[in-house]
Amino acid sequence: MKNHVRELRAEQGWSQADLGEQLDVSRQTVNAIETGKYDPSLPLAFKIATLFGHSIESIFVPGEE
Repeated sequence: MKNHVRELRAEQGWSQADLGEQLDVSRQTVNAIETGKYDPSLPLAFKIATLFGHSIESIFVPGEE
């Protein structure tokens, strides 16, 4: 699954650790999401979307690698 988490995080000037802290996950989890090695749970995807003020569909794009 392709996602735009890295770009959205960079726009805010946040490190992976900063984002992880806001989402209550580790920096490693943020890295795994950004690199496509881990697809977040639905509750985590909602937290990410809410934090960035975007819809889940605009952040996570299924079927794209």
